[in-house]
Amino acid sequence: MKTVERICPTQEHSHKSYRPLCVLTFRLNYMLSELEPMSYHLLNIILHVVVCLLFLGVTQLFLPECACFVAAILFAIHPVHTEAVTGVVGRAEILSSVLFLLAFSSYSKATRRPHHTDWLPLLHCVIFVTAATLCKEQGITVVGLCCIYEVFVVQKLRLSDLLYIGQNLVASKAQPPPWLREMVLRLTVLILCALGLLIGRFQVMGAQLPVFTRFDNPAAVAGTPVRQLTYNYLLAVNTWLTLFPFSLCCDWTMGTIPLVESLTDPRNFATVAVYLALVLLAGSVLFSDDGHSEVVTMGLAFTVLPFLPASNLFFPVGFVVAERVLYTPSMGLCLLVAYGWHLLMEKIWKPIMWTLLTVLIISHSLKTVVRNFDWKTEYSIFMAGLKVNQQNAKLYNNVGHALEGEGKFKDALEYFLQASCVQRDDIGAHINVGRTYNNLEMYDEAEQAFWKAKGLLPRPKTGEPYRVRIAPNHLNVFLNLANLISRNKSRLEEADALYRQAISMRADYIQAYINRGDILIKLNRTQEAQEVYERALQFDSTNPDIYYNLGVVYLEQRKATQAMVYFNKALEIDPNHEQALMNSAVLIQESGNSRLRHVAYERLQHLLEKGKANERVYFNLGMLAMDEKRVNEAEIWFKNAIQVREDFRSALFNLALLLSDSGRPLEAVPFLKQLLKHHPDHIKGLILLGDIYINHMKDLEAAEKCYMKILHMDPNNVQAKHNLCVVYVERGQLTIGENCLLQAASLAPKEEYIQRHLQIVRARLRKIKTKDEDSNSRNKVNPTVKPAISENPSNKKHVNSETFHSDKENQTSSES
Repeated sequence: MKTVERICPTQEHSHKSYRPLCVLTFRLNYMLSELEPMSYHLLNIILHVVVCLLFLGVTQLFLPECACFVAAILFAIHPVHTEAVTGVVGRAEILSSVLFLLAFSSYSKATRRPHHTDWLPLLHCVIFVTAATLCKEQGITVVGLCCIYEVFVVQKLRLSDLLYIGQNLVASKAQPPPWLREMVLRLTVLILCALGLLIGRFQVMGAQLPVFTRFDNPAAVAGTPVRQLTYNYLLAVNTWLTLFPFSLCCDWTMGTIPLVESLTDPRNFATVAVYLALVLLAGSVLFSDDGHSEVVTMGLAFTVLPFLPASNLFFPVGFVVAERVLYTPSMGLCLLVAYGWHLLMEKIWKPIMWTLLTVLIISHSLKTVVRNFDWKTEYSIFMAGLKVNQQNAKLYNNVGHALEGEGKFKDALEYFLQASCVQRDDIGAHINVGRTYNNLEMYDEAEQAFWKAKGLLPRPKTGEPYRVRIAPNHLNVFLNLANLISRNKSRLEEADALYRQAISMRADYIQAYINRGDILIKLNRTQEAQEVYERALQFDSTNPDIYYNLGVVYLEQRKATQAMVYFNKALEIDPNHEQALMNSAVLIQESGNSRLRHVAYERLQHLLEKGKANERVYFNLGMLAMDEKRVNEAEIWFKNAIQVREDFRSALFNLALLLSDSGRPLEAVPFLKQLLKHHPDHIKGLILLGDIYINHMKDLEAAEKCYMKILHMDPNNVQAKHNLCVVYVERGQLTIGENCLLQAASLAPKEEYIQRHLQIVRARLRKIKTKDEDSNSRNKVNPTVKPAISENPSNKKHVNSETFHSDKENQTSSES
């Protein structure tokens, strides 16, 4: 049973995201509709509408009425928002933006009177800042936005004013003016709030940054100055996506954006252009005192501050470019564009500006509609990405995964192979190739692909933990390779070595422990398997698979009581654990404990209710009904099992046995023939069919064929030998029957029934001999009497079935 590994934020391989409020909304969605996607998408759309309305309210602080609506409309239909709104995972961006805007709106209310603080809205602001940060990390940047709003909009200060105030505070001992005290007090509350949130976050995530591979963010592992040049160039890429959102892609990692490796790379001009624009805009704010400065200030603040956590400039993140993180920063650009449109309206012929705005709105709307269709399925979104970028191996891999999920393994293989060509050192691509070859039963090719993936794993440096240096999912190559070679029983030790290597690289690799335990069981090293599972429990004491496998170990050790304890423990953790439900029910049924049969029945019924029924569930329900002498019910369950799997030998045999024992032997014959069609070496089935031929159909020739077939497979089978003797006796071939019984007696000299039957045959032979002697003496006296008819099996009296019959002692036992 596949389990989901829980990752704590303090673990090294955690991505360090702590978003409990966002997760809470997903839980609420799950409570309402479980995994039905409609409710998730509906809530995202509702939240997006709320963001648009809040943004409209915020723009009214800076823009004229008409420009406010333009800014809000541009934000509402922006194509770059499709990933955040249509993709369910974008919930974090939208929810954080709702609280981001609420926090800013509350702060604006707290500063309506610059010389006085309204503390209730300020308290609301602190609450909303906290909530926004608990939705997504960038929520904390609203503190910086409020600080800029306080200084440059509320207090209307400029760079020269700030320098003058600083000089006066240093040179003068006079008390600062009331407005300055209020401003400092408000900003102090915000800064303390931000510091508290940062400290709390460090406590949750541990005092270390998340570890990402070079495939997630190639520049993160590049040297100087490649890393710096590339990260700064990404600013230009994000700016272009926001201004001209027509080449959108769901994934920008791996080789999508080649590294900027030198100062002569022409892409550096784009970086310079972005910084130049920022400098010019910032300069107009800091040194200008006209009416435009407040709008430009807030536009820049809305654009730059929410983007900083995802910019890679201060610390690496797990992606190169992600369109969803542009959701909040795009507010600033929409504000600036709307304001620029408003200014041009006053200088250029208005119909031209309205026409241009209409074209922009229509084009963005159409692109957003088309982009939503791209997000309809996994296959469509990744294929849309490949139209934009053919150098991203992850896109090829994800198209392959989508096809693989539809069972189109040959098509998937083509994309996985393409991924391994585009990015030759992509370990995941080679793992995917190997897994697909395995699904196509091309095992040699699969093994070669897995070995290639394993060879690409970096070698650990002395004293350096291996797990820090590679992505945890890349360790799956050990599991895949070991699972493949363990198909060959002669290579189980080799598979065990691979599992041990995986565990040595990551001590808490639970699946490696579970798989290694399975191998050790196959190697009959159950004590070692028990120790492996017990060690796994030290890392995860809530994993039902570990308890279940411990139960299997005890079952192999013939310790049924202990096995049941662990099966029950697995079910205590996960009441829907399929293997534990099944095997505990089987264990109860085979134990013959009538007091626990209802428990076994309930567990099997639970599997039926969960839609997990298979032939084994039906069969074991039939066995339970058979034990309870509920013949009709057992017959139905066995037939259901056969309907699911027509060659199910145990169900076919036990159904035939059930029908035979309930006085319906002729109905058993078709099921026995079906059994022998799929399993011609089924000895019990041949014996039961032979018995029906003798005792109910009187077809001695067919019965003889059944027993001869058994003796051909197993010459020392006493039961078949004895029943063949019965055939001879039933035919009247008593001499052959006697010799046959002598052979059977030599095989089983202690079987009393063979000796008894041998005596019956010998008595019959003596009686015939006596009659023959009397007949001969009469013929001498009266030669006119007709000679005795020669011995003909058809004229001989059959042996009394009450005293001589085929052996049914063993054949009537059911088969598990």
